[in-house]
Amino acid sequence: MGSISIKIKIFFLIFAILISFSACEKRDAKRESGIKKLVIVTSLFPLYDFAKEITKDKATVTMLLPPGLESHSFELKPADIVALNSADVFIFTNKHMEPWVDDILKGISSHDLVIIDSSKGIKLAGQRHAHAHDNDKKHKHGNVDPHVWLDFSNALIMIDNILEGLSKKDPANAGFYEQNARNYKKRITDLDEKFSRTITSCDKKIFVSGGHFSFGYLASRYGLKYISAFEGFSPDAEPSPRQLSKIIKTMKQHGLKHIFYEELLTPRVAKTIQMETGASLLLLHAAHNISKNELAAGESFISLMEKNLANLAKGLQCQQK
Repeated sequence: MGSISIKIKIFFLIFAILISFSACEKRDAKRESGIKKLVIVTSLFPLYDFAKEITKDKATVTMLLPPGLESHSFELKPADIVALNSADVFIFTNKHMEPWVDDILKGISSHDLVIIDSSKGIKLAGQRHAHAHDNDKKHKHGNVDPHVWLDFSNALIMIDNILEGLSKKDPANAGFYEQNARNYKKRITDLDEKFSRTITSCDKKIFVSGGHFSFGYLASRYGLKYISAFEGFSPDAEPSPRQLSKIIKTMKQHGLKHIFYEELLTPRVAKTIQMETGASLLLLHAAHNISKNELAAGESFISLMEKNLANLAKGLQCQQK
């Protein structure tokens, strides 16, 4: 009887040990699964949205730029450095859009961080204006326009650059990322074709913005002439009376009935031009960033561009097909 009791105790002891090992294995599997979920930090909204479309549920994607903040007003905080040091991947637009990148990366202690310059391989368009920024210090984007994502052929290159970096960091999921990128690029290509078809039907081939010079790539892509009240990129810049006079004259000469304004900034200059011309205001979203309400509503890069197309069609007096 005593030997049977001992055998039973040994059996239950072995059973308990096996259950314990099984539980440990499950916890370890969950922990490993958590480690495999990439932590991605992006600078601006287009990169945030591109990365989310490629990785789906395989990554946690965040944006350095808080929702609702105009991109040129952004200043890095110590918490941003902490976030970058704990991230797997950092994606930025280009050194002209984020001139602080070189300095910030010098403070990164993580040797495992994959850094993706999403503009690699893109030919940057010329932009001749420098501007005052941050207490009258010269802040230059150089002689280039950094808003490359507004030419959708550039957006495709950016997606490829992001895919390459993500696949390097997480080769186990490279096939998953590649398929998602392929599907997303098809949607961008379809959108590009829709822009081309719509703009071909327009009576006007010129548009005027009361904001900063952000839409040069978009205009060039579709053969449009583009005039901006602000001949630079800084939100602190002021258009000259001569520039405003030129814009008002141009709008009257071309019979333009609409003037565009930009996201996240009060359309003060656009309203001034509106009073002189009687034009209506239309939003043209450069997608540097989105508002808290837009984020909560689930706005995406593509949905913002579709709204841009609707407003361009109205502003350029396009024919409905």
